[in-house]
Amino acid sequence: MQTCPFEDLKARGFIYQNTSEEEIKKLLAEGPVYYYAGFDPTGDSLHVGHLLPVMAMRRLQQAGHKLIVMVGGATGQIGDPSGKSEARVILTKEVVAHNALCIQEQLSRFISREDAIFANNADWFSDMKYLDFLRDIGSKFSVNRMLTAESVKMRLEKGLSFLEFNYMILQAYDFYMLNKKYNCRLQVGGQDQWGNITAGTELVRRLSQQEVHGITLPLLMNSSTGQKFGKSVGGAVWLDKNKTSVFDYYQFWRNTGDADVRKLMLYFTTLPVAEVDSICECSINRAKEILAYEATSLAHGKDEAAKAYMGAGAKFGFADKENKIPTTSDIAKIQVDTAVLDDLPTCKVAIPEEGIWIVKLLVEAGLCKSNGDARRLVQGGGAYLNDVRIANADMNVTKADIPAGGVILKAGKKNIKRVVAE
Repeated sequence: MQTCPFEDLKARGFIYQNTSEEEIKKLLAEGPVYYYAGFDPTGDSLHVGHLLPVMAMRRLQQAGHKLIVMVGGATGQIGDPSGKSEARVILTKEVVAHNALCIQEQLSRFISREDAIFANNADWFSDMKYLDFLRDIGSKFSVNRMLTAESVKMRLEKGLSFLEFNYMILQAYDFYMLNKKYNCRLQVGGQDQWGNITAGTELVRRLSQQEVHGITLPLLMNSSTGQKFGKSVGGAVWLDKNKTSVFDYYQFWRNTGDADVRKLMLYFTTLPVAEVDSICECSINRAKEILAYEATSLAHGKDEAAKAYMGAGAKFGFADKENKIPTTSDIAKIQVDTAVLDDLPTCKVAIPEEGIWIVKLLVEAGLCKSNGDARRLVQGGGAYLNDVRIANADMNVTKADIPAGGVILKAGKKNIKRVVAE
């Protein structure tokens, strides 16, 4: 029996708010439903902070529903005040139009373009007369109610221009127009879009006497830093490989904090929930590799993702080089050629039958100067064997623990040796 799309999104953590859970389930069960997500082209590339609604709309499309990608060629000239502490820089119409084309191209990697409608709200706003809009649409909105929206309240302290104040009305009108043109019945957006979405559902109800619905997605935060998801040391992590290289994109996902791995795998991979749980329990570092590979594959293709995986593994080590941990991810089809490790500094160590003390191995590999130095490294949590932290300074490494291609031994994140058993 096929899982209800709403239940699927809920099980994977996508649902933050919704207009009516039971009504949305009923709507989606009736057959293919037109739904939309909007993106304002304020830049010529999306970044990973934009991807949660993209993944939600992807899952709904794969469940058989009809996607409308709404690029805000008109609203992008204003800028949504939601979640922003100050007004956006106003862009020219030409820049907004260029950005819209770039974003449409990027989104095509995540969804089936042949089975999606790409709409641009410039089509209905460009020739609209101001007085007509005020009379026909503006009259349907209460200023008192608009002032209660979180996106508006947050900005009132620092100042909100009349231009930005109109944004909610414009987005609501988008929903009305998409409902009128395509019978669109559902909008998906970020947590900060709740006020805009409910304004749209109300406008459609008043003008078309039809019930439509909305779903918002949670605001993603980095558990370790408390920052919004999608930031790295160098700033935003972009989907455009000219802004963020494919390798750096892969490494952003690979460096996910342990506490966030399961959540991000549920959002940004198609692996079943049970499989995600099994992999995270078995090896958190393998889970990170799979997350990084899958996320990079979506944004840049399988070939580029495989190259990034191999390159990162050669530099920092592989968590499951021999693919022993079961997974449906295509990463399991990649055979790690030992030649990829040849660029790493390598040492051969004689391993007795009874094995070798990890402290002694660190010294013989040249990563530590003395047993005391090696013991302190392990006790401080800085020693790794195949990217797994060595927790016990009394650990014994046997020949069976070292495959033919060797193991990766690390002191810290960057001092690396490949150890081959003699």
